[in-house]
Amino acid sequence: MSTALVTGAARGIGFAIARRLSTAGHRIIMVDLSPQIQHSATTLGAIAVQADIATPDGRDAIRDAVRRSGEPLDILVNNAGITRDALLADQTEEMFRLVARVNLGACYELTSALVTEMATGGAIVNLGSRAHLGNVGQFNYAVSKAGVVGLTRSLALAYAPRVRVNAVAPGFVATDMTDAMPEHVRERIISRIPLQRPGSPDDIASAVAWLGSASARYVTGQVVYCCGGRSHG
Repeated sequence: MSTALVTGAARGIGFAIARRLSTAGHRIIMVDLSPQIQHSATTLGAIAVQADIATPDGRDAIRDAVRRSGEPLDILVNNAGITRDALLADQTEEMFRLVARVNLGACYELTSALVTEMATGGAIVNLGSRAHLGNVGQFNYAVSKAGVVGLTRSLALAYAPRVRVNAVAPGFVATDMTDAMPEHVRERIISRIPLQRPGSPDDIASAVAWLGSASARYVTGQVVYCCGGRSHG
């Protein structure tokens, strides 16, 4: 049985990705900083690792879980990320550094820690964001996700031909966070999406699962926009 590891998997998009890969027959290792990861993993019969990917101890715990599984890692999904939104004039250096540290730095460091554990022919899928094209109020987040695009393309060259590396860039996705937005704001955003609806976590999970599968065996170094057609503007 092949093994897939998903970070930020306690809920939302990460949980949907873990569920989709589990349905496809993969053994799943689910990682999150939240204690909720224990319950989420139990519902899928997965291995739970409560760890902070931004720390050496956290990454060691994740690598140990992979080694205890007894099999090489076939799919690594770097989904974990954070936001600290504010207009640029109100953005502090601490807010910028924290978001860059988790979204970009920890993504690189965890990948580096696990790449030697990966099977030949394995796949890494990084979660980017349409926001890397620029977003008002998300300067730090947009910069960090632009970095993920550069990281993805660079790692694809570095790890080829043994491991493929791609990214998925979601657009506006219906989650607990977006559900809490004022209705008029949601409607304005949705009106600018050609498919006229927000994405769902399952939409993103399907794109990730495809990139991790043999169907995408000749795809590496690419960014797949999963945004309902609103990849620009």
